[in-house]
Amino acid sequence: MNNQKLIFIVDDDPIINMLVVKRFTSEGYRLEAFAYGEDCLKALDKNPDLIILDYFFVNNDRKVMNGMEVFDKIKEMKPDTPVIMLSGQEKGEIVLELARKGIDDYIIKDNNLIDNLHIAIKELFERIQL
Repeated sequence: MNNQKLIFIVDDDPIINMLVVKRFTSEGYRLEAFAYGEDCLKALDKNPDLIILDYFFVNNDRKVMNGMEVFDKIKEMKPDTPVIMLSGQEKGEIVLELARKGIDDYIIKDNNLIDNLHIAIKELFERIQL
């Protein structure tokens, strides 16, 4: 069992948040969903076991941090918290920059998103337990 690990999902797409929460709650994880990185950063004192973070955020009402900025803040505040980045971006240079910054995994938002995320989460928690 995963001992009720706490996972944050941070995505401005409510459908992705809902799908991730539904799928991984059914697998016994505790999930909290956030629309923007700023909200996630305010909740870091809950010590999530994993943060799934979107790369690109859009808010027409106010300026919001992008995934890279949020990732940098997470690493400042909680350097040991693993982060999986989600993105529709397939640009190699973005993936390389994320890898250099120490992202734990990178998942493309496509039709296999939930299955790929499932594999990434399982592998990540297995690695951490070793």
